[in-house]
Amino acid sequence: MRFGTHSTAAVLYAAIVLSFFFPAPANGQGRLLTRHMRDEVSRGQAALLGRLSGARYLRLNIALPLRNESELDDLLERIYDPQSSSYRRFLSVEEFTDRFGPSQEDYDAVTGFAQANGLTVAGAARNRMILDVAGTVANIERAFQVEIGVYRHPTEDRTFYAPDREPTADLPFALWHITGLDNFSIPRPAGLTKAPEASPGATGSGPGGNYIGSDLRAAYYGVTGPAALTGAGQSVGLVEFGGYNIKDVETYFKRVGPAVKVLSIVVGVSTDGSSLKCTGKCDDSEQALDIEQAISMAPGLKSVRVYVAKTSDVDIFNKMAEENKSKSLACSWGWRPADPASDDPIFKEFAAQGQNLFVASGDNGSYQKKSGHIYPGSQYVYPADDAYVTSVGGTVLTTEYAGGPWKSETAWHNSGGGISPNRTTIPSYQETAGVITTANKGSKVYRNCPDVAAEADTDNYICYDGACEGGWGGTSFAAPRWAGFLALVNEKAGGQSVGFINPAIYSIGMGSSYARAFHDIISGSNGMYSAKKGYDLVTGWGSPNGTYLIDSLAP
Repeated sequence: MRFGTHSTAAVLYAAIVLSFFFPAPANGQGRLLTRHMRDEVSRGQAALLGRLSGARYLRLNIALPLRNESELDDLLERIYDPQSSSYRRFLSVEEFTDRFGPSQEDYDAVTGFAQANGLTVAGAARNRMILDVAGTVANIERAFQVEIGVYRHPTEDRTFYAPDREPTADLPFALWHITGLDNFSIPRPAGLTKAPEASPGATGSGPGGNYIGSDLRAAYYGVTGPAALTGAGQSVGLVEFGGYNIKDVETYFKRVGPAVKVLSIVVGVSTDGSSLKCTGKCDDSEQALDIEQAISMAPGLKSVRVYVAKTSDVDIFNKMAEENKSKSLACSWGWRPADPASDDPIFKEFAAQGQNLFVASGDNGSYQKKSGHIYPGSQYVYPADDAYVTSVGGTVLTTEYAGGPWKSETAWHNSGGGISPNRTTIPSYQETAGVITTANKGSKVYRNCPDVAAEADTDNYICYDGACEGGWGGTSFAAPRWAGFLALVNEKAGGQSVGFINPAIYSIGMGSSYARAFHDIISGSNGMYSAKKGYDLVTGWGSPNGTYLIDSLAP
């Protein structure tokens, strides 16, 4: 199954154009395979203020390309084809590295190149996908034949640094990407929203009618008693760009339950040396709620691994892949990469190893205005519009009573959704006849978001920054809830991962069991798009409908 990729033609075109302006070394191997220059720099939209100090230290992630990528793509088709003998026969990290990871020889060559250019190796990867290095700007500029300037940010009240041309490297093969050459886009939460109190009509069992995590478990799963699934033996991994205060999480479960041993469940993993702690003036609202919601949906989890980095997404994603301990992953952050294809090799490793990444679709409504101009918030959509992730939109939930079963649901007006702002090619699971229709206004050329949805209105109760309060909302809540739900699915599958669920959920959506597996949301709008029967660009296929969806995904 061809999930979909960013346009190869576009990448090749960019490489050809850039070769006219910045000639590569004579052997032709110096150019990298992805794009690094920011449009705002190349088009002169950001004012140059000067050069970045040559004495400043930067940390970079040097990514190497996959080997045998066409073979990997063929394998992924078979792994996610129920009719194939390879169906759900996932690879270990060692198997993936041996077959598709960069060779040890190439990895050693990059290490030698970095050291020869005065860069210090700050971290090596088990799967050889990235090499972390650190060094002065002067050495970095010399190594990659760039000048790093300081520019006035065109849309934010700050400056940023960025290279003035595409980097090159004197190696006998082409590198994939270098992360850390600019700080144009800083990761930010998908868009947490705060209201003075819970929305009118909220039926949560928390203070003021706000929803607590166990309410969502009751609404979307609903089974109680000794036979209930709890996520036992499973691990959820969370992407975070800041540390957390574990006492906030402990306070949450002491106040609203269930009784869980937080200290034995939550495991912090610093991927770049960043602090795991968030105290004092540090804001851990996003980090704390992600942990709280994942555990609430699956209170028997073996672990919640909180992967923390200061700014580098590739550090986090690759650590998740090379550890391969968490099969269900969630990200409630967004940013704008220099090249939206830069993380795809790692996302393909996720799929090959049976890992699924849920990403909040954002809280700025539809991605595009009717005029075709991008909403300001749409530039921070990534990675929600990548073909290898499960994009999660937002809804407004009503239950039968406080802490009771699902009653009804409408689309949340701020739910991110629409046609990929990064122009990601439509994946094959969205090309099935009937998915994209005139009614839902989707694209048959580019990736459409979201895939699924969950409660995200401003009627949620969380504990963060040393206090607890309600009135919070956002798709930041929806993504970790789905991650917790998938832990229930994997538990039901005998403790074995079901992997990347998009091919399966689109098959379910177009099948006769759709109405029993999902809550189809048919009312509400996020601006340009409206909820419709079946798939739509506000809520995707809808929210999970308990045991029937679990059984459908884990036969």
